[in-house]
Formats: sequence, C-alpha cells, structure tokens
Amino acid sequence: MGADHTEEFRREVLRMAAGTEKPIRELEKDLGLSQGLIRQWQQRYEVDEATATLQPSSEREAEAEIRRLKRELEIVTQERDILKKAIQVFSREQRP
Repeated sequence: MGADHTEEFRREVLRMAAGTEKPIRELEKDLGLSQGLIRQWQQRYEVDEATATLQPSSEREAEAEIRRLKRELEIVTQERDILKKAIQVFSREQRP
C-alpha cells in the first residue's frame, strides 16, 4: 500500500488531490503512482490541514482498537484458564 513512500510525500500528494480539480487517475499517472493508490491513502488517512500531518482515519483507528482489545481479551482468557487449572492441581495436592 505504498509503504515505500514517506509520510511527507503522502501528505503532499493528498493535499494536491484535495486542492485540484484534476481527476485522481490523472494525478496518479503524472506522479508515477499505481492506479488507486491515492484513494487508498484517502481512505486510510485524514489530512489535518492545520498541522499538515496524516492522521489515521477514525474508522481505521476504531478497527485497530478493536483488534487490540480482542488480542488482550484472548491473553486474559488464557491466563484465567491457566490459573483455574493451577488451582485445581494445588487443591488436589493439599487433600489428605
């Protein structure tokens, strides 16, 4: 997804795309970019004009947070299951 392009380059391309009436495909061709790459960047990032930085779109940010929370839940669930088994093992050992 254009990982070989710097954030500065992406930022400039997105600003150009936002500030021109030229079709995106033509801009991509002029810049030697793959067809559809600018649209991918537009979907992935929101351009914050005030700071001129690329921000992950709120939708992508929410998806990333959901993935993180699911991973965390899986780890906590595994830890809980391990503790349950440990309690069972130790409670068997203490019986006379």
